[in-house]
Amino acid sequence: MSNINSVMKEFKEFILKGNIIDMAVGVIIGGAFSKIVTSLVNDILMPVLGAFTGGVNFNTLKYVINPEVWENGVKIKEEAAIYYGSFLQNILDFLIIGICMFFMIKAVAMLSSKLRRKEEADQEAPAPTGPSTEELLSEIRDLLKEK
Repeated sequence: MSNINSVMKEFKEFILKGNIIDMAVGVIIGGAFSKIVTSLVNDILMPVLGAFTGGVNFNTLKYVINPEVWENGVKIKEEAAIYYGSFLQNILDFLIIGICMFFMIKAVAMLSSKLRRKEEADQEAPAPTGPSTEELLSEIRDLLKEK
């Protein structure tokens, strides 16, 4: 029973570590970001690229090794093909995700650097100096004497 308790305690410490939670958040956001980039590629970039290439759909590009065989309207043998268009599409997706992540990290680093410099400047700025306690007491004494 103590082994189970120690394992559960160790598991709880592992799960509650900050870097595990950060990693989970990163995976979830990465999945959502991947959908956005895939939409960018499929819905915006590929139609433009298709217009330049004469309407070629990259996902349908393939090299047929053995064509399918039909006999009397019945498929006898499936086609054997290398779908290099899907591979090119995935490479393009990867490159765009990489570029987007690069610029996002660059922007976050630049913003972080600006905030850090602002904090350092705020900390380094000397506090405004006013009159000392003796000077204030002297002024009060002089004001009281005048009355």
